[in-house]
Amino acid sequence: MTELKKRYGIILSIFLIWGVSLFAIEIENLSQAVDVAGKQRMYTQRMLKDYAMIGLQNNFGNPQEDLKTIMHDFEDHLDALIAFNKEPKTEESLEKVKKMWGPIKAALNEPPSKDKAGKMQEDLEALLKQSNEAVGLFAKQTGKESGEIINISGRQRMLSQRMASLYMLKVWGVDDPKFKEKMTQTMTLFKESLERLKKSSMNTPEITALLKKAERSFKFFEIMNRSNSKFIPALIYKKSNEILKDMNTATGLYAAQETK
Repeated sequence: MTELKKRYGIILSIFLIWGVSLFAIEIENLSQAVDVAGKQRMYTQRMLKDYAMIGLQNNFGNPQEDLKTIMHDFEDHLDALIAFNKEPKTEESLEKVKKMWGPIKAALNEPPSKDKAGKMQEDLEALLKQSNEAVGLFAKQTGKESGEIINISGRQRMLSQRMASLYMLKVWGVDDPKFKEKMTQTMTLFKESLERLKKSSMNTPEITALLKKAERSFKFFEIMNRSNSKFIPALIYKKSNEILKDMNTATGLYAAQETK
């Protein structure tokens, strides 16, 4: 019995080291489905951010381990969404995501290359758009304004990682002729969405405090966008994750209101 416990402990330690969950996620309601589907959008940009950080040989935040964890979570969440969903149009959208994910997963398992970074960005961008369609379909299934608020709040998580991934690629030296346009669109959408969330009737004092924290962190990107100074990858990584953490908590609190 002691030997069995020892073996189990070793296996558990391996899972914890690699940042992998022993149990698959289980979705219980539509509000949670909107939240989980929204994370899929964020994961596409977080994977790109990690890919660029690894390419830069910058170990801040341990991007190699983070990438492995996020790849696992993306796949796990996708399976959970497919299992939960019963609506034909949403099923079709999720199947498209699954088909696109296969070759991207294979490419992410290869060592990052600046020559391949442009293709990786394009592929993850396409996956983001398809994942976004799936979130919208789940939000529509709720038939409530709350579903849209959860969707918008969840999208802020993605936008935080998108701002970071665009900057990381720029620091790496990956040429993107649409960098300025993409960054302006991303920051504008984040700011407009934040204003809408601040006016939501679903806000509690805790959610309001989280939105204010995210707004303060966002100012870093606004200042950086106006500056001609050299970007610091570790600081970009840190600030984007601060927004991600606060908006992830806020989105969970919005979703939890629907289960009461």
